[in-house]
Amino acid sequence: MKLAIVLPGGVDRSGECRVIPVFLALIERLARRHEVHVFVLYQEPLPATWRLVGAHIHNIGRRRSRLRAVAAIRAEHRIAPFDLVQSIFSGDCGLIAVVAAMLIARPSAVHVAGGELVALHAIGYGGRRDWKGRLREAFVLRFADAVTAASAPIIDALRGLGVAARRLPLGVDLDAWPVRAPRRRAQGTARLIHVASLNRVKDQTTLLHALARVAPPFVLDIVGVDTLDGEIHALAQRLGLDDRVHFLGFRTQRQLQPLLVAADLLLVSSLHEAGPLVVLEAAVAGVPAVGTAVGHLVEWAPAAALAVPVNDAGALAGCIQQVLDDEDLRLRLAREAQQRAVAEDADMTALAFETLYREVRARRGAVSPGV
Repeated sequence: MKLAIVLPGGVDRSGECRVIPVFLALIERLARRHEVHVFVLYQEPLPATWRLVGAHIHNIGRRRSRLRAVAAIRAEHRIAPFDLVQSIFSGDCGLIAVVAAMLIARPSAVHVAGGELVALHAIGYGGRRDWKGRLREAFVLRFADAVTAASAPIIDALRGLGVAARRLPLGVDLDAWPVRAPRRRAQGTARLIHVASLNRVKDQTTLLHALARVAPPFVLDIVGVDTLDGEIHALAQRLGLDDRVHFLGFRTQRQLQPLLVAADLLLVSSLHEAGPLVVLEAAVAGVPAVGTAVGHLVEWAPAAALAVPVNDAGALAGCIQQVLDDEDLRLRLAREAQQRAVAEDADMTALAFETLYREVRARRGAVSPGV
């Protein structure tokens, strides 16, 4: 097949900085058997093309990106017809994929991968915060030939909107993240880790308030770009956590891996997640997760993770303390989480997408000649 994939970013030409690992893992596996063209909206400010993990990358650039992306897909289709247009994320990416697919008379698939379905007005987050966003999502989800999402909570949200969708997790590349058996925690200081940009939806405010109630000794490594101008750093200092919370900033996947492997527990405090990937990466590395009831944590709790309501520092603190005080529980969570993450790895993801594409094309039957 010849496939068009529409992404907002995550495919930097370096293959290491400003990349989203699950995107690269999926693209690489599809490119082994198919001709893959990735149309990326915002990777670089100006239009450009390059090759990455076996795929052709078409960077659209920031100016009039939606119109230019549709035009670029149509132009490549004229060279040799596409079989299907896939969007990872709904929103603008989904709109581009669905419109382009209509114009070239090919099927489209949309994977809901973020906050497209929510409206968190208090923090200005979500794809359904105004009528324009709601109209866009209604159009995309109505006219896509297939809709998928990574976790059961997003499938449930889609069902609530009257959209039938398939659960299709974006799995970990086990070549890049080798499986490590869960290990017993060393005596002394517990090593905690949190991997997320410092922003409102990741809710590090609740995380730090929870940690202020957890009995030491522990240290927390926070890996992620600060988008809040030092606000979370200042909160850590006010709560007396500055000697136990280490802000490490951005780390590449290569730099992140040893930090995650060395951790005893992954902490998630998000108000919303479709996945998240780091829970899967930690599980493969033998590290269990405790956090808010979002994404995979909802699916896995209580056998493979512990989850609490969002924005509840007391409940989050209680869960963290429970796992740190019960090593047998921590190891049970780690083993069950690893079994689930390994069963749905990047190879399974790619095969599931290929199966979906064949089903969608069979439903559509014969397609019109290239436009």
